[in-house]
Amino acid sequence: MTVETPESPVSSIARRAKAILTAPREEWPIITGETAPSGDIFTRYAMPLAAIGPVAGLVGGLLVGYGPFAFHRAGTFSAIASAVAGFILSLVMLLVMTFVANWLAPRFGGEESPRRAFKLVAYAMTAAWLAGIVQLVPALAPLGLLGLYSIYLFHVGAGPLMKIPADRAMNYTAVNIICGIVLALVAGSLAAGVGGMFHAPSERGGITISTGDGDDEGFTIDMPDGHKVDEQAAKQAVRDLAAAASDAVNGKGSGPAAPRALQALLPETIGAYRRTEISNSRAGPGSEAKASYEGDGRRFTLKLSDIALVGALTSFGAALGVESERANGTTQERTTTQDGNFIVERWNSASHEGRYLIVIDKRFLIEAEGRAASLDELKAAVGAIDKAKLTALAKS
Repeated sequence: MTVETPESPVSSIARRAKAILTAPREEWPIITGETAPSGDIFTRYAMPLAAIGPVAGLVGGLLVGYGPFAFHRAGTFSAIASAVAGFILSLVMLLVMTFVANWLAPRFGGEESPRRAFKLVAYAMTAAWLAGIVQLVPALAPLGLLGLYSIYLFHVGAGPLMKIPADRAMNYTAVNIICGIVLALVAGSLAAGVGGMFHAPSERGGITISTGDGDDEGFTIDMPDGHKVDEQAAKQAVRDLAAAASDAVNGKGSGPAAPRALQALLPETIGAYRRTEISNSRAGPGSEAKASYEGDGRRFTLKLSDIALVGALTSFGAALGVESERANGTTQERTTTQDGNFIVERWNSASHEGRYLIVIDKRFLIEAEGRAASLDELKAAVGAIDKAKLTALAKS
């Protein structure tokens, strides 16, 4: 009698990764029929692969250096903190993208199923996660584009797993990818804040992420500061983002405000500063107006943008409870959310340069950046924008 040797975890990951990469059309139906709990897939497949990029980046950064020519090397503790933050954010993105894929499915003729949506995102991410290995050698960074193969994997798997009709699978994939790109950009800006949680001895513990089982499974995220991520708020944030992406791809919704309408809200004077330049522009689903102000030998730029895709992420930041504050010599930085609005502050007391950004109504970004007498002057510049008129633009 032949006794089969149990497959090792490494062999199991290698076998599935090879199959999904080389024969996705044959592998997705197999995955669809599997009954493994999402928790097992998360811990035994997603977590090991998601760690490849951060670990490679850590090793490469410490031994070779960062940047295309490896001129810069980070400190050991800083590099470890960044790697941990990157790993955590990649797992958070996996869970968030699962909700995006699940929520969008019926809107493209498919079926909702949190379990199948999780499998679709987790296994489709295989190429992107494996491509993270190139971070070992900065010169190989362009090869990271091979991770874009995950888009194809997602497209092929959308039909078998989420029952998306073939003629709508491309649009379904496009909307999900838009959400993923925007989330990745925001994840980069949040990395410093999340990484900051690891700059001190970990008396508060780490971030714990867990998923339930069953077709109605949910998720739980416990942050190091002791608070729990509001699952319902996170789901609503995903709905806001997915709806904005869907409208952008399908040409629905009111679209961004006219650039000239935004420009009209930039005042001629702000305190002792007088406007010296002004311009506006529009690109795809976004519009922008900006002006330069000068006074007392100082100069800053005030920018007003209408970008629904980015604005929709403010509720996501609120759900995560994003709070970060740090000081480095003469520079102080702070990231927070107030009343659902995402706020970023930065000030250098030596150069008198800073930045103040706030998101209004989940779509309008107001930012003042440059030299001023104090951060309060930049806040006053942002406050000079008529919020009531902005709200009126959102409803028009």
